[in-house]
Amino acid sequence: MKPDLLKQQAHRAIQKRLGYEFRNMELLQQALTHRSYNAKHNERFEFVGDSILNYSVARMLFDAFPKLSEGELSRMRAALVNEGVLAEIALEMNVGDGLYLGAGELKSGGFRRPSILADAMEAMFAAVSFDADFSAAEKVVRHLFAERVKRADLNIGKKDSKTALQEALQARRFALPKYRIEEQAEQTADAMFVISCDLGELGFICNARGSSRKVAEQKAACEALEWLEQKFPLKKCKGRLKQSRKSYINGYRNLFAKRVATPDGLSLRLCGHRGSSECRQIHADEPFNWSENQYYQ
Repeated sequence: MKPDLLKQQAHRAIQKRLGYEFRNMELLQQALTHRSYNAKHNERFEFVGDSILNYSVARMLFDAFPKLSEGELSRMRAALVNEGVLAEIALEMNVGDGLYLGAGELKSGGFRRPSILADAMEAMFAAVSFDADFSAAEKVVRHLFAERVKRADLNIGKKDSKTALQEALQARRFALPKYRIEEQAEQTADAMFVISCDLGELGFICNARGSSRKVAEQKAACEALEWLEQKFPLKKCKGRLKQSRKSYINGYRNLFAKRVATPDGLSLRLCGHRGSSECRQIHADEPFNWSENQYYQ
């Protein structure tokens, strides 16, 4: 690549923010090269960098939160390792100033596009490992994510808005939401998406804006979830029956129960021998009695 004083200055600043100085500058340059600029771009670097990032953050969370379950750690990692967070870090480091982009991407503001910035971050983690070793790359990740991991306990177990909305609708036995792109201005300097979230039979539709489709969808889902929980709150079960899918009731080993969501709250489906189709549904508060050989339908 031809020497570019502005790019060289930007690369020095990026290395300072990474906390790592490259011995082979060509590796850093390739990590910052988009496919629109050159055939020797950063996409293969991304493949390696993604794995380095996932492992490093997973290990940080594993060490920092020894009491969390696998599911909680996975959700926490997903909240930290994603396009939005990587793009945020890239903006803090002014990575866009050091990118090599084709003419089309430059005109459309690619140096600020979240997907391009996130890809460049992953590629740089790979470049560090190629220039030194895995330990050096892990050290860079730890340096960049240390503060975010410390603050991660505020979001323990918190699901993203789209997942939470889907589960809330399923619990109430409503149809899943539909997302549509209402406006798209990706070719401008500031990419912007307007996404609508339609709850169908419930008659609720909301719009949200975001710098990417994913961001806009999450914002729309969050608004829809708040509306759903306000209009259709779930009633808590007052019964003492366990919430497991298979539980023994009153000592009858040939009987089992399944929890079922209904419009008026939680109910139970009481069944006979496993595999039997003879069942009847009762409300959790309804008293029930049976003899040893009696089934309900």
